[in-house]
Order: sequence, then C-alpha cells, then structure tokens
Amino acid sequence: MRAPIGDFDNAVPAPDALDRLTAPVAAAVRGWSGPVPADQLLYVDTDPAKADTAVFVEAYGKDLLGTSANCVVVAAKRGGERALAACLVGSSARVDVNGAARRGLGARKVSFAPHESAVGETGMEYGGITPIGLPADWPLLVDAEVAALPWVLIGSGSRRGKLIVPGKALAALPGAEVVEGLGQRG
Repeated sequence: MRAPIGDFDNAVPAPDALDRLTAPVAAAVRGWSGPVPADQLLYVDTDPAKADTAVFVEAYGKDLLGTSANCVVVAAKRGGERALAACLVGSSARVDVNGAARRGLGARKVSFAPHESAVGETGMEYGGITPIGLPADWPLLVDAEVAALPWVLIGSGSRRGKLIVPGKALAALPGAEVVEGLGQRG
C-alpha cells in the first residue's frame, strides 16, 4: 500500500511488521488499544544511512519536514529525585526544556537525558526512539502541533524503518499530555 505521507510505495500495517520492530515497540503494537485501529499504524522501511533529517527528507519526500516528529528523552529533577520522560516535537523544532517541558513535568530542572540512559531505559536505538513502547511509568509530552497532524512520521524503535501514525493516536498514548509550545522553531 502507498503511505499517506512521504514517498513510500510499500507501507504495511505495523501488526504485520512486528519482526521489524524493537521488542518494546512490537509489544506496544500487539497490545494496542488507542483511538485508531492498530492496522492504521503503518511501518515503512528506510535506509538507516539516510536517517539525518535533511538527507531523509531529500530521499523520502519534502512533505516529511512538516509531518515528522522526533521523540527526545529528558531527565526531570524535582525535590532531589530524577525521573526520565519523553517529549515529542516536530522534526524542525527543538524541545523547550526550560519552559514548556519543565512546566509540563512539574520539575525544577529538565535536561536532555544521557545517550546511555535513553537507549538503556527505552530498549530502543538512538536515533529511532519512538513514543510507542516507552516505559509505562514515563510521562510523555506531545507538542500540540504534532498531535493535530492527520499523519505523523515517527521512529520505529530502530534507525531502520519508521512508523506513520495519525496524530490523534499519539495524544492518546499511555502517560501522554498534549502541550502547547513544547516545540520551538528556529
């Protein structure tokens, strides 16, 4: 089937691509109970050597610049405690860690989580971390602009392959909260 965004001729329902997903993402797709049926979550195969946003957009479609999102793992500190969380923002935006993320997580300080923590705690590859399949106790902040998109390209848990999902499905993920202004442009 043709994907609803990008230049992908071979999109398959994610439940039919479980063997291509990392374990936590495959488990989340198997147990899917979101506002859209699981077969509306689409998997597309991509070349990991083209994972950089500029190269990716050139290879797979310029429309993806406005319809793709990055999942960033952050560390929130509050009262001497440190907890990990995730933020999902458009691929051309940065996470507002000192403003919207800090307020959304009720934290004193928020910073980007170390690479080892992000990979180790999610069970996903760096550069492919996705909000689908995150640890159940993690907060997930979703930029309102991303949640409003009809279709969003996100990671699949590994650098090879991506998921294309309706924005409303992201807003309904476990622990998700839609936040205005989470992603800052420029």
